[in-house]
Amino acid sequence: MKRVTAIIADDEPLLRHHLNKQLADAWPELEVVGLAGNGGQALAMITCEEPDIAFLDIRMPELDGMSLATELQKLPNPPLIVFITAFDEYAVKAFENNAIDYLLKPLSDKRLDACIAKIKSRLDQTEENTDLGKLLETLNQVNSSKAPEYLKWIRVSKGDDILLVSVDDVLYFKAEDKYVSLFKSGIHGKEEFLLRTSLKDLMTQLDPEQFWQIHRSTLVNVSAISKVKKELTGKMSLIIGEEKLPISRAMQSKFNHHW
Repeated sequence: MKRVTAIIADDEPLLRHHLNKQLADAWPELEVVGLAGNGGQALAMITCEEPDIAFLDIRMPELDGMSLATELQKLPNPPLIVFITAFDEYAVKAFENNAIDYLLKPLSDKRLDACIAKIKSRLDQTEENTDLGKLLETLNQVNSSKAPEYLKWIRVSKGDDILLVSVDDVLYFKAEDKYVSLFKSGIHGKEEFLLRTSLKDLMTQLDPEQFWQIHRSTLVNVSAISKVKKELTGKMSLIIGEEKLPISRAMQSKFNHHW
């Protein structure tokens, strides 16, 4: 089995050692080869050790996590980057810096497990190709021999804020005029966000096994469906949470086969 290594960079010693312990418990095979207290130390450590993964705090002295990530892309064999921070306003910028994941403090064991699974999957994909430029080019090409890469996160607007929503948390999408509304479960009930895209374009970026079109204006997350109802008239609808959504006759055949 290939040796997998990582470094942890955080200016708070307790948080560095806490993450180190969490990783040891969740991923015993991972070898943490260095703990850095600032961005400058982390850059020197990564250049020397060439780890597979870098867990980077965003707010660090000397060189912050975002600037460090930019420097790492200049290396011949840059590590996979996971940003860790207590400030969620950095989320969009983190993914613009090619981060594989973005973790918020305090970090739960469940969220770390999901991150580790994502890292392992990416390492499997890149085992024979560690050049970042070639990797990004490969992922952007349509290759019939490989499963397509679908959206995992969606950028949404709420007032003046830009947020990231996991596709797994989406209940359904509904098209209206030039916008698409995204609906997800929230602490205070269903939440709605606006997307500046068409439903047609969105469908090409989502996994068709996870999201089904039930109407020309509605796309639903299959895992969120609690019930499908068929009336005596032949009309069908489905229940997601407390919402009843009609299924067009053209789309009913898929539900006849699966429900």
